[in-house]
Order: sequence, then structure tokens, then C-alpha cells
Amino acid sequence: MWIPIQINETSAEPLYHQIETQLRSLIVSGQIEEGTLLPSIREFASSLNCSAITVRRVYQDLESEGLLRTRQGTGTFVAKVGESERDEFKRGTVQKALEAAIDTGKSVQYTEEELKTLFLQILAQKYSKES
Repeated sequence: MWIPIQINETSAEPLYHQIETQLRSLIVSGQIEEGTLLPSIREFASSLNCSAITVRRVYQDLESEGLLRTRQGTGTFVAKVGESERDEFKRGTVQKALEAAIDTGKSVQYTEEELKTLFLQILAQKYSKES
């Protein structure tokens, strides 16, 4: 199974974190469905050109969050993700991004009104492109 994970080798973000964040997003958003058998640790590491230790850590972290289940001798599967978990994940992801954008605006002395105006302009641009 091919999993659309993109690694940014120039990023300061640790490799395992990049993989974990993207895989979590794919699972919680439903792009990888419940019960899907993930590649083995070695296969996944090979396809991402990283070490098996990195992928093992990702699988262990996501398993401890309840997003993956490992069956001895069978493999690692995507666990069930409830609707409330999906909603919470979406909201949390967007909230983090907005908070970072607001912090950036404040750091360059943008006023609240300037931020609102810019936000609404970008929102209108992004949604008009989709329709």
C-alpha cells in the first residue's frame, strides 16, 4: 500500500514527527480507512528512505494514541476513529494554524483590524477558487 507521506529533508522538524503528523492526519481524516493494513515497518521505512527505528517510533506513538492496532504475526492496522475525534482533530489543527498566523501578525505589529481584513481577503480568495 502506498501512503502519501512527503518528507522535507531541509525542515528542522524531526523526521519521525513529519511522518507521524501526516499519518495521523490521513487516519483521522478518513483518507486511510479503519481496518487498513499498513506496510510493515521495514517496507514503510524503505519507501520513505528512513530507518526502521523511525517508523517503529511512529507506529508505537500512534498505537498509544489508539489510532493503530498491531496484531502479532499479522501486521499493523488502522483502528476505528470516532466522529468526535475527527471533529476535535480538525478543529485543533485549524486552531493551531490560526494561532500561529496571529502570532506572526502580532510579531510584525499588525493590528487586530489589519489581521481581520487580511484573513477575510484570503478566505474569500481561497473559497472563490474552489467554486
